[in-house]
Amino acid sequence: MKKTKNTDATNHQHLGPFSDLVGAADRTGKLYPIAKPGKKTRQLFRRLLAFSPGPEAARDVKIERRWTRDGVAGEEISWWVGYGPRTKAWLLRPIGASGKLPGIVALHDHGAFKFFGKEKIAEGPDAPSPVVLNSWNSYYGGRAFPNALAREGFAVLAHDTFSWGSRKFPLAAMPENDRLIGQQMAPIWGQDDPSQKWSRKPGDGRSAASLKDAHATEIAEYNACCWAHEHSIAKYCTVLGISFPGVVSYEDRIAVNYLAGRGDVDGGRIGCIGLSGGGTRAVLLQGSCDRIRCAVSVGAMCTYAGLLDHNVLGHTWMLYPIGWARYGDWPDIAACRAPSPLMVQNDWDDPLYTVAGMKAAHRRIAAHYRSVGKPRCYAGEFFPGPHKFDLEMQRSAFAWLAKWLQR
Repeated sequence: MKKTKNTDATNHQHLGPFSDLVGAADRTGKLYPIAKPGKKTRQLFRRLLAFSPGPEAARDVKIERRWTRDGVAGEEISWWVGYGPRTKAWLLRPIGASGKLPGIVALHDHGAFKFFGKEKIAEGPDAPSPVVLNSWNSYYGGRAFPNALAREGFAVLAHDTFSWGSRKFPLAAMPENDRLIGQQMAPIWGQDDPSQKWSRKPGDGRSAASLKDAHATEIAEYNACCWAHEHSIAKYCTVLGISFPGVVSYEDRIAVNYLAGRGDVDGGRIGCIGLSGGGTRAVLLQGSCDRIRCAVSVGAMCTYAGLLDHNVLGHTWMLYPIGWARYGDWPDIAACRAPSPLMVQNDWDDPLYTVAGMKAAHRRIAAHYRSVGKPRCYAGEFFPGPHKFDLEMQRSAFAWLAKWLQR
């Protein structure tokens, strides 16, 4: 019998003898075709998110408490999205501001850290946990960037989304296998760089207890359990005919609509911004929410081809809308509402992406914006260093938001 030749010459280390599966998938249906900006692409993307259970509106909104600190007036707000526990959020404004301010939805990261949500990026009414301070120092230039944005003249909303913070799953509700995996991995879950968690072994790196926080061990164990649990939830979503990124984005659009509907916010000037998983959420919002007038996505951009053999495993399910690879690439989602202003910031030494993948994504987005005659509505930036949103990057991002929203 004649031996069939493997026509896929690329060896994929994560697929081994099944490396030719990539070519087979491409022959089944062309992978990552160019999805042009426009209504057709937006509608297709929204359909693939596969989650729209009702009006995208916050229900039973309550103001829980208010505070002022360091030039910022804050409100703790809660609402119900129609399923699960109540969402908690913080609304931050400059003290003494009058009239309607432009609004920003500040999106917390994934960070393999689900115990907290908004607390990972914003300062609320209570003193931040040492674990949170460690995150600020590692990724955000040592400060709560939403509070800094509020001092710049914005009304900033930081909320918990599906499976984080107030929206997280109770440990007792997680499958036993997920909890067992978490208990084994917990000793490494306090180390600084979540991008390295996927390659380390139990016993490597810093222990959670070294964070000198009374709840650090509890937090580390919970976050470790969530690594396996997100896969379980993604499977449940598939069985239910919905998607993990669809649920997250639906809840984020509810937050956008709440912010836009406030009497002290100009609903026609709404933006969003986030790092890492927050940058992924910003892409999903930019692609799915017509109310977003300006978006900033940080540390969340690469082509899918650029992830192969490098970073597919280490990313959240939010990066993989089911079936999208048959219709377009990840950067096409970010650009599908072009010329809606978009800034994408990348770090040259980011271990979560390849340089080739980041550069290819940048070229693809820039081409989309040129195709609609508005190249200046897109800004792609590259900064030295690892995965982060430091003060230099924040200054550039804040200026971009001010340019498009404070007119």
